[in-house]
Amino acid sequence: MKVAVVGATGLVGTKMLQVLSERNFPVTELLPVASEKSVGKEVEFKGRKFKVVSAADAIAAKPDVALFSAGGSTSLALAPQFAAAGITVIDNSSAWRMDASKKLVVPEINADVLTKEDKIIANPNCSTIQMVVALNPLHKRYGIKRIIVSTYQSVTGTGVKAVQQMMGEREQAVKGENEEYPMAYKYPIDLNVIPQIDVFLDNGYTKEEMKMVNETRKILRDDNIRVTATTVRIPVMGGHSESVNIEFEQDFDLNEIKEILGNAPGVVVVDDPANALYPMPKDAHEKDEVFVGRLRRDESQPNTLNMWIVSDNLRKGAATNAVQIAEYLAAENLL
Repeated sequence: MKVAVVGATGLVGTKMLQVLSERNFPVTELLPVASEKSVGKEVEFKGRKFKVVSAADAIAAKPDVALFSAGGSTSLALAPQFAAAGITVIDNSSAWRMDASKKLVVPEINADVLTKEDKIIANPNCSTIQMVVALNPLHKRYGIKRIIVSTYQSVTGTGVKAVQQMMGEREQAVKGENEEYPMAYKYPIDLNVIPQIDVFLDNGYTKEEMKMVNETRKILRDDNIRVTATTVRIPVMGGHSESVNIEFEQDFDLNEIKEILGNAPGVVVVDDPANALYPMPKDAHEKDEVFVGRLRRDESQPNTLNMWIVSDNLRKGAATNAVQIAEYLAAENLL
């Protein structure tokens, strides 16, 4: 199968190449695509070097599928051109997620909505993906009324520049070195917490927070679920963490909750408080599963559960989810 990766030199694009290789996706020809300044550079895939090509050359080569991770504006400009050439686009940006004509897909939940006519498919926001993977089986059983989520998000969600900022600050603090480093954020991130991800909107929420609200409803196919979010950047790498409070339509049994989650596709339960076992970003790093723990009743009101969710934001939150969509399309002969 001929595969294009648009944004192949970025953090997520590089991870997409890694995941395609690890999962042995049937790539017969690889077309790494990046900005004009990167054309001619090389990326590695399965021990071989591949030269970066332009978007125009990739379209002319007619790949079966194109995995996009090049930002919203690039996706808005290029995805329709790929689609017009008959190429199926799986886009990791926010550009198409809330477009009513585009499917927003987490394969464990709603891959069944996909058809051969879907030429631009949206990959959800990283924080939304891990949360709905854990909540979907519980929603089916108990019916979710309301979700309150606070996120603790890795600097890798911002990109290479944010990683360089954090490590530069750390080097300076530890070694006293005064080497320059880029500033991805307005404020220091090491030894700090920044309660802003993306820009603020008129309602006082950030775009990241409203993504979680709107995308959750679309993926779970229920506009009646009330969702409120606070998204926070913290100085970690390896994955995003979330504290989630869920109010259900009906009461639940905690042991049944654990059983449901334990049997859910893509979910791993790590919940043993007696032995201080719970999910952490360092344990989720380079893994594709969504890890769930700290399962307990909210004792302040009925039918309400507290849980802690962790996942590698570059993998299940981005690259792996996109590749899983491609796998589904290939398996169902939808490409």
